[in-house]
Amino acid sequence: MANKYTRAYNEVIEIISYFPKEEYSKIPIEKIEFFKNNMDKDYIYKIDPKMDLLNQNISKEANSILISLFRDYFATQRQKEILENLLKQNQQNLEHEKNKKYNSNSIFKDKNRKLTIDEKSIVILDDKDSIFTKIIKWFKHFFNTIGK
Repeated sequence: MANKYTRAYNEVIEIISYFPKEEYSKIPIEKIEFFKNNMDKDYIYKIDPKMDLLNQNISKEANSILISLFRDYFATQRQKEILENLLKQNQQNLEHEKNKKYNSNSIFKDKNRKLTIDEKSIVILDDKDSIFTKIIKWFKHFFNTIGK
């Protein structure tokens, strides 16, 4: 298994350990056991529960896992629809950018032009809050209610 995912499982286990018991119990034990059995035993990840989750160092992989947990076990039907629409919109924007950048009709018009490929992935987000921001706000709400 890829090292970045085994580390992401550590991060997810650490983060969900701060969930209230009733929220934690919404996640199937099999999923939690999977994360625990496949996490990197040598990697230690700690969060500061007094600090906003937004300011914590969380990997993209752990973020993705947390979003899928949110979608599958915590989101209302309306939140699921919004999430699905945002993911579709981001995917469409990504495809549009790829088509614009690598359009086969125009890519070979200038034979002297060199093709440069950016190794970074492109993600286009609206001016609206991204799904990551919404998830982080949701987690902030949890941590704020735990501290009270």
